[in-house]
Amino acid sequence: MNILLQPDFVQGFGTFPLKGDSLRDAIHTAVEAGYRTFDTAQAYENEAETGAALKETGIARDKFCITTKVKNDNFSESHFLPSVEASLRALQVDRVDVLLLHWPPAGGEITPSLKLLQKAYDAGLASNIGVSNYTVAMMRQARAIVDAPLVANQVEFHPLLDQSRLLDAVEETGIPLSSYCSLARGEVFKYPLFAEIGQTHRKSAAQVVLRWILQKGVSMNTMSTKPENIRANLEITDFTLSTEEMAQIDALNRVNYRIVDRDRVPFAPVWD
Repeated sequence: MNILLQPDFVQGFGTFPLKGDSLRDAIHTAVEAGYRTFDTAQAYENEAETGAALKETGIARDKFCITTKVKNDNFSESHFLPSVEASLRALQVDRVDVLLLHWPPAGGEITPSLKLLQKAYDAGLASNIGVSNYTVAMMRQARAIVDAPLVANQVEFHPLLDQSRLLDAVEETGIPLSSYCSLARGEVFKYPLFAEIGQTHRKSAAQVVLRWILQKGVSMNTMSTKPENIRANLEITDFTLSTEEMAQIDALNRVNYRIVDRDRVPFAPVWD
């Protein structure tokens, strides 16, 4: 079973861009609230702080699902495995639960980095592997190249962005999606529909958005430094959006608002 789709791990706590006391306090609050999945990356420069904070909680290592991501600067034969080993030392773990490639390589040739990801898996440095920010074509190629289950394609996913092509590719490739920017960095709150639906279920607009993602079959990462929001973001399993409500929310994807666009991230691929 895909670890990121297991009930205890489907809702993760994202650590970007937190550092220092803000990160430590947020992680402690998240663990107390019930989070057991934590998402970091080499590029976030907070792996060591994340590992230390998780260890401070006193929760057994095997109760956590820790995801980290290899940055593009390390996509070479000489740097890839050493960088993963450095991540493990920083996180204070023998292996990471999920290891992802953070971005497709500049230039779009993904085969070498996928083969290095396979090497990390074969070497026992990661229990599970996956990718991030892959297009449909890249998902197909990855499935053909990697001789191990790919447990995630971590992508921007929220109701204001049409990711229907990627969802269709999940069925074709067997590579599930995992979301970041799940609340579109607050842009969703400009649309009254979420609060209106929330009133019906006695839930907040944010909880409605996250429930919509969950019902799409997508695992998610959310981040907040506010204890009340950290707790509330986890409280989305006690209600269900109706078929009509899901359709109303689906209709908002025509806005096609993308946070991570090529103007802001020049090395991003040409999105589907």
